[in-house]
Amino acid sequence: MIASPAFRRQLEGYGLTTAEILYRLPDHPHLLQTFVWQHHDLFPDFPALRRFLAFWQASLDGPLHAVRVAHSRLIRPAEWRAVGTEFHLQ
Repeated sequence: MIASPAFRRQLEGYGLTTAEILYRLPDHPHLLQTFVWQHHDLFPDFPALRRFLAFWQASLDGPLHAVRVAHSRLIRPAEWRAVGTEFHLQ
């Protein structure tokens, strides 16, 4: 049986990443707005988040104020272990 691409990515270290992005409104720069972004990304480099923030800065008018990131590995070492013995019941 072949593992799904999503499961393989989890084994490679990808996990659910949530970024809370605070940005200034273009017409009212003294006001901050919140945007929440979620994607499966690779810890600790966060390549997908970096691409998204680069797109934001290049294409959108609201300048970034702050970004807070939370990451959860879906498979942790304590949850993943090799099986040492296998029993067959007939």
